[in-house]
Amino acid sequence: MSADEPAAAANAGRYVVPFGDVNRGRALFTGKGCVVCHAINGVGGKAGPALDADPEQAELDVFEFAARMWRGAPLMTVLQEMELGYQIEFTGSELADIARFLHDAEAQKSFDENDVPELIRDWMVDEVYDELDMQEMAQ
Repeated sequence: MSADEPAAAANAGRYVVPFGDVNRGRALFTGKGCVVCHAINGVGGKAGPALDADPEQAELDVFEFAARMWRGAPLMTVLQEMELGYQIEFTGSELADIARFLHDAEAQKSFDENDVPELIRDWMVDEVYDELDMQEMAQ
């Protein structure tokens, strides 16, 4: 057994889950362009589902949040390329921040058009995409 093995064994199984910051999440939701396709508090695009927080959901499962994003990733990337011209990328910390904002019904109550830069407001998609059409575009 080398000198490094006990340290590696002691660290085995440890992982970090960022807590997330609701204000950074709010800024990232608009700044990264999520608001182009998703609405909060009635503000945002209609191409994707509204992401209003459920006030009855007491806990935030960041892994379930990431899993839901993963399931929608093929369609989201097609829309991002169509509407933004690029694919949105997140760090783990940024994803935790956005998840925190999307889970906080109280923080979302004050979300309005003033949170969205004018340039991004012009990009917001005002139509609902049919899921079958989106699947065809993804192929």
